[in-house]
Amino acid sequence: MVESILQHMCGALGGGENVKISGFGTFLLRDKAERVGRNPKTGVEVPITPRRVMTFRASQMLKDRISDI
Repeated sequence: MVESILQHMCGALGGGENVKISGFGTFLLRDKAERVGRNPKTGVEVPITPRRVMTFRASQMLKDRISDI
């Protein structure tokens, strides 16, 4: 059952949709623009290509339960 749920979530995220699990949190897709990064060791500037990233925002219920621990 868990594998089936994860497959549905991956399909939705792959299709560009956000996934919300009530009482747990939301998986959001964000498009990041191109930017200039810097190698911390050498200081050389390197362009970072635009990309889509997934972020997670915990629900208030989850945050409250974690803070009680």
